[in-house]
Amino acid sequence: MAAFLAAHPDFLAERPDLYRILTPPRRVHGERLADHMAAMLSAERRRVRSLEAEMEAAVAVGRAGNGLNVRVRLAVLALMRAQDVTETVTQEVPALLGVETCTLLSEQPDRRGVVKLPRGTVARLLGPGRDAVVRAVPTETELLHQEAAPLVARDALARVPLWTGQPTLLALGARDPAALPARQANATLAFLGRVVAAAMAR
Repeated sequence: MAAFLAAHPDFLAERPDLYRILTPPRRVHGERLADHMAAMLSAERRRVRSLEAEMEAAVAVGRAGNGLNVRVRLAVLALMRAQDVTETVTQEVPALLGVETCTLLSEQPDRRGVVKLPRGTVARLLGPGRDAVVRAVPTETELLHQEAAPLVARDALARVPLWTGQPTLLALGARDPAALPARQANATLAFLGRVVAAAMAR
């Protein structure tokens, strides 16, 4: 190994991660070994900074997800007491969720206030096997969010599984992307879609 390192003097400098598993030398053999100790310390500090950044990002995502969970609970309570579900979704739920707009859409609307979608739209927008999706780059905003479309910077779509089987969608549009976190939100939004379906079946 010593011969290999002598033949490849840049080997360790090009692989700073190796310093994490090497035993640091004592500073008794001159400045060359002191340089190795400094390199090992520098590599470990970089690793710690990287881990701290990952942890901070995870905490931020968790907080955003928890915030959405709380807001969805408030929306569920509003839907439980709703006399007119469509009106509650469009008028009350946006403020409770901290978004600009909530729209109910269906490929076969059966009540006032539900926007008609072209056939196949729900399956196309959600994709196979998904009941909810958060979209950082919304598409078809005029169809999904109507007059609020220019305000929507991020949106979320949730399947509303009506007992009639009519493909129905809940579309949420937010001006502030933080209102609809990209991570840890799909299960919560899918639950909201199921609650809307239960409320509409009453």
